[in-house]
Amino acid sequence: METVIVAFENTAMSQRFSDLLESTGTARCLTCHSGDQVRRYLSGHQVFCVVCGPHLTDGPAEWLYEDLPPSCSLLLVGPQHVLDACASREVFKLATPIRKEEALSTVRLLLQFGHRMERFVRPRRSSAEQELVDKAKKLLMQHKGMSEDEAHRALQKRSMDAGSRLTQTARQIIAELETQPAE
Repeated sequence: METVIVAFENTAMSQRFSDLLESTGTARCLTCHSGDQVRRYLSGHQVFCVVCGPHLTDGPAEWLYEDLPPSCSLLLVGPQHVLDACASREVFKLATPIRKEEALSTVRLLLQFGHRMERFVRPRRSSAEQELVDKAKKLLMQHKGMSEDEAHRALQKRSMDAGSRLTQTARQIIAELETQPAE
């Protein structure tokens, strides 16, 4: 289940928002009241959404935006006139009063957005993993007479058929082909 940080100065508001997200199975909530607490939670959990009021016990919530991971969204919930004072265009805003369905659909959308963003900010493969894939392709080209594209497709297909990661399949191919003479 997803984890969402819910941070409001008002304890009752934190509890209501957390109860809504948890009772619908949308997310597990970590509740807090300050920006420092949000930052501490972020360091220990994978979080794609922080829902908070415009002000926290230690300052304006929009200050948090700069401290969030790139795949994490900040959703400010509060009166429209207070949200209008938030200058950041990167912060999502939801004016009160809100309907439960509106709150749920907004948080779900931001969670989906976070997952998509994670794919762009997370490195695909480390250089060591890429070296393994390249070595496996080279061995397939030498031993099986394949072009680089054919070797890559063969590696991908075998990986998909086995339900394993590409680097895991590359290790298997290297182990199999390193001991065999090239054709």
